Amino acid sequence: MEFKIRKGIKKDCSAFLKLIQELADYEKAPNEVALTIKNLEEDGFGKEAIYKSFAAVQGSELIGLAIYYEKYSTWKGRSLYLEDLIITKEKRGIGAGKALFEAVMQEAKDLNYGRMEWQVLDWNQPAIDFYTTYGAELDSTWINGRFSKEQLQQFKFSNKG
Repeated sequence: MEFKIRKGIKKDCSAFLKLIQELADYEKAPNEVALTIKNLEEDGFGKEAIYKSFAAVQGSELIGLAIYYEKYSTWKGRSLYLEDLIITKEKRGIGAGKALFEAVMQEAKDLNYGRMEWQVLDWNQPAIDFYTTYGAELDSTWINGRFSKEQLQQFKFSNKG
């Protein structure tokens, strides 16, 4: 059965959350998803939306998702960051991931962004192989930094400066 790629819409958010949980399970972090459908609706389709999306749809079933947003590079200017590209396990291999990735690439090209970026786990060889078929640069020299919401809430600022 054929699939189509379209922009994500608010009513997709329930299916988005299921795909996000499926990804968390795959990445061995099943308890890390703190998002709700309401978060996804407000953050992607609310008054101050901060992400955009493409959906892969087969019949009436949402089988894939790409979430991306604009970021700013001090070296390259406006850039596109692909947060996640997810295809439900049962539908991998039919070309939906390729179509979603290319839709995001086309968006970056159309908006004349300075670059497009994403991350891939170093153990996720199928994803690494996928990205390298495009000639993507996969950089192992950068170390990711992060604070959790809890760390930010507990931090005691010095109020200096």
